[in-house]
Amino acid sequence: MRFNEELKNIKTYEAGKPIELVVRDFGINEKDIIKLASNENPYGTSQKVIEAVKNIADKMYMYPDDSMYDLKNLLSKKFNVNSNEIIIGAGSDQVLEFASRAVLNNKSKVLMSKITFAMYEIYAMQQGAKIIRSSCYRHDLDEFYELYKKENPDIIFICTPNNPTGDAIDKDYLFEFLKKVDEPLIIVDGAYMEYASFKDKNKKISPKELIENFENVLYLGTFSKAYGLGGMRVGYGIANRKIIENLYKLRPPFNITTLSLKAATEALKDEEFVKNSIEKNFSQMERYVNYALKKGFEFIDSYTNFITYILPKDINSKDISNRLMKKGIIIRDLNSYGMNAIRITIGTKEQNSIFFEKFDEVLNEY
Repeated sequence: MRFNEELKNIKTYEAGKPIELVVRDFGINEKDIIKLASNENPYGTSQKVIEAVKNIADKMYMYPDDSMYDLKNLLSKKFNVNSNEIIIGAGSDQVLEFASRAVLNNKSKVLMSKITFAMYEIYAMQQGAKIIRSSCYRHDLDEFYELYKKENPDIIFICTPNNPTGDAIDKDYLFEFLKKVDEPLIIVDGAYMEYASFKDKNKKISPKELIENFENVLYLGTFSKAYGLGGMRVGYGIANRKIIENLYKLRPPFNITTLSLKAATEALKDEEFVKNSIEKNFSQMERYVNYALKKGFEFIDSYTNFITYILPKDINSKDISNRLMKKGIIIRDLNSYGMNAIRITIGTKEQNSIFFEKFDEVLNEY
């Protein structure tokens, strides 16, 4: 059997370890496991969403409304854009896949930050594209511009706030860059934008402003983070009509489920749940900042629902992550990104207290 040559050098995406794996491997009771690895909303899902999904559970045998009229209508009102400027995906990464397939081939180049969301590289490599990375994990858009002029990439990925580091860029800085780059498709990934907008208005990126001012920009958003619908897999892209029409040519029919569509639609109606979750997130994040300062750990100022600790050389991130897992705490080791660092989702007050207790135990073992 022959497979495409492009697959040879692609590494499989490594998702955060599931609770079920820790139960199987270490025999820990599920109720004693705390997952702080995948940036899920620790406060769950809006109760209004849960009830709405329960009420249509008997319709799961039916295909969803493939026009996704209600969801797109609510998104268009939220962002003040037209419905035909929106595409819905099974998570925002599916829209990323559409964009990569629409633009890239084996002669293409893509530009991205040194450390950023792994799927940018994976989707680009599936098309045979060459990867160009900046020298720093932060989005130094001055360096991006120099690389753009030198390499002439077909897609530029900008993740703000950035995953897995948590830093974000100012809107004005981004717009200055976009004004100078008018040829490639620029994908602005705002998966954590609800958090950044709350913490610092200067970091807020408006999809409407983007697509009104720059016809080569695709904005991505998701319901997996602040809205607490990671298990439902719903994301969206917003761009000018021409971009969306081309992405639609790659979208399979019924690409999200009947229950997912209902969940996302109802989630948009309960902004109070989102606001409360974000307020609690940053209140609890202060504990992580203070803990890092107390321990002398370097950390990245985060505009998301996670924080990244850069560990000293004598503490190995992979070892720390494995030791914590054996104690029922799942975090994300960033060793695969070339960082001796750990990424920790900000949990509830109770979850965080247990994390600090277990982390102290592990550190005392060194």
